[in-house]
Amino acid sequence: MSIVPSPQASLDHRDALISSLAASYTGLVAFIAVANEGNFARAADRLGIGRSAVSRSVQRLEVQVGARLFSRTTRNTTITREGEQFYENCRPGLERLLQALEDMRDLREGPPQGHLKISAPIGFGRNVVAPLLADFRRQFPEVTLELLVDDRIVDLSAERIDVAFRDGRLEDSQVVAKKLIPMRMLVCASPDYARRHGLPASVDELSSHACINQRLANGRLQSWDFKVDGHPRTVTPNSTVVVNDPSLATQAVLDGQGLAQLPAYQVCSALRDGMLVACLESVAPDDRGHYLCYLSRYQLPKRVRVFIDFMTARIRALDLEGPLAGLGSDQSLRSADPIAGIGVAA
Repeated sequence: MSIVPSPQASLDHRDALISSLAASYTGLVAFIAVANEGNFARAADRLGIGRSAVSRSVQRLEVQVGARLFSRTTRNTTITREGEQFYENCRPGLERLLQALEDMRDLREGPPQGHLKISAPIGFGRNVVAPLLADFRRQFPEVTLELLVDDRIVDLSAERIDVAFRDGRLEDSQVVAKKLIPMRMLVCASPDYARRHGLPASVDELSSHACINQRLANGRLQSWDFKVDGHPRTVTPNSTVVVNDPSLATQAVLDGQGLAQLPAYQVCSALRDGMLVACLESVAPDDRGHYLCYLSRYQLPKRVRVFIDFMTARIRALDLEGPLAGLGSDQSLRSADPIAGIGVAA
């Protein structure tokens, strides 16, 4: 035997559900704002409503979920452990909703607009990404840009990064990664250093040379990677100079202080101009790339889509692999006019 609810009972249930959802949504928006801003006053300013309205919405939500979400004093507002767990559960759904609304607004209002937050490694950001931003802004003047250069791996979600450029081997499976170009790593020296000391003909000969290395953001020295006889090989040569900025490493090589393994995009102009020479190209690693990363293919705001398309086309059109691509070290030495006739260190 089944009981069919009356039309009035169904209507009352629907109205109660709608009322509950509306109250929950208001409370969730207030809760997320307080969690992000750190206190009720700034959350109220962000939402454009009074502080008391934010407080009431959060209190109603706390009653509904049966847990205290914030610890409040006259000076501080601190999220509780229950609040942290609730925040992590709520944030993805709310972000998807906000992204969908933003997408619809972009579609409705026409050209790409809004703020775009970009992250890039220091060297690639300065040398490749930053010079292209002015042209992007000329094409899309309603998009504002924020470029953060940092060699650490940023958390796109936690730090609200729209697009991140990453170098090397990509290990984060939580992001969508688009390979822009291969990343060639070249051991370079100045012509003057090559004349005075010769250049290594093998990885083992690096130990007899002055080497310039970089201190990574995690405190470790950067390893030099090679592919010898089809097998990866990693060395960390003894360093006569250590810096924590790729441009400083490049400058030290230009000044003739020693050898450094540097990405091709950073030294391609100096190689073309004869200010640097490369060696050990036949054992250069071939498993690295320059990537453009973002969190999801779905519901990308128009400003993100056009930025991805713009950067992909422009970076692939640049000659960032250097003039010696594909040559072995003996060939590259013979083709480098500034050091024609020098010998390779035995």
